[in-house]
Amino acid sequence: MNVIMMDANVIATAQRQDPVQPFFAARDLHAYYGESYIVQGVSLDIRQGEILALLGRNGAGKTSTLRTIARTDLPALMTGEIWLQGAPLHRMKAHAAARAGVQLVPEDRRIIPGLTVEENLTLARVAPGHGWDLERIYAHFPRLAERRRQEGVTLSGGEQQMLSIARALAREVKLLLLDEPYEGLAPVVVREIERILHDIKKLGITTIIVEQNAVAALQLADRAVILDTGEVAFTGLAKEVLDNAELRREYLAI
Repeated sequence: MNVIMMDANVIATAQRQDPVQPFFAARDLHAYYGESYIVQGVSLDIRQGEILALLGRNGAGKTSTLRTIARTDLPALMTGEIWLQGAPLHRMKAHAAARAGVQLVPEDRRIIPGLTVEENLTLARVAPGHGWDLERIYAHFPRLAERRRQEGVTLSGGEQQMLSIARALAREVKLLLLDEPYEGLAPVVVREIERILHDIKKLGITTIIVEQNAVAALQLADRAVILDTGEVAFTGLAKEVLDNAELRREYLAI
């Protein structure tokens, strides 16, 4: 009952939010890998509880934009501002941004070798800023519950993806960043990850998803931003992209 009430409160808060002040805002981001100019003036807004699909061809700057938002060392943010519920993420390092509620699920998953599934999850909850407890995680990820004593790096690719997402949810999450959650997974496993992401959506968790399977991402998302060589080429409703074959052909090759 407490879980249901908490989730309802999250959604109600999202519905009451002042539309003039977005929950998350990136303003004119410019970021570099050394001399390589990768993120070129990207701006985007997200309301609380919304899912944004960040799309584009390979090399468009999608992952680099996610990493910039998460405040990783690379790419280096040179100019621009990043705000999350009034907190200036652009002034923070990655560890501080994580404490502020930004949780990145990277494409390579970064499961810690030598630790079991449960130890990976428990370690995520060591520092202040706790999110879901183990009971709640296992309720949403029953396969992880079955493998809680198994070393994390010996899981299948799909199970490692589940663990990576669950580990992020074990922290306090205000903004969840998903980088290629379906990458390299069999269709049957993709459907299971999709189920988990739909559960996350129902809970009102604010999310940015980068995914080469653009149609799957668009079917999940409320809105979409398409990048082209580091710049924003389109911003609008996800349904607009699904309904616009010419736009998909030009920027997504689908």
